[in-house]
Amino acid sequence: MDEQQQRGEWKRPGRVDGSVSLELIGALPIVLLSVLVAAQFIIAGVALWSAGVAARAGARAVLTGRDPGGAAERALPEVLRDGIQVSQSDGVKVGVRIPGLVPGFPEAHVYGSSSLGED
Repeated sequence: MDEQQQRGEWKRPGRVDGSVSLELIGALPIVLLSVLVAAQFIIAGVALWSAGVAARAGARAVLTGRDPGGAAERALPEVLRDGIQVSQSDGVKVGVRIPGLVPGFPEAHVYGSSSLGED
């Protein structure tokens, strides 16, 4: 054993200075993409839930003799109101566009429906 090994000092093989920085830079795009995908799934879930709420509001409006489209639109958050689709046959069906985080991706829609409670 030489003197450095006796004192507990070990030499690292080769230079590794800055390797952690390079690994972080290499992993950063994967981490950012994962966060972006997770956020898009959360937004899609909120849009789906909101479409269901709007469909129930539209169904209540039909039962009280009001316009289901207006009631459904008022039940949606402002960001989801653009491009709303409301149809009324065997209940009320509401379609909303999922806001995208990445420009240029194709549009996606989710739909919620609610029956009128009439048998």
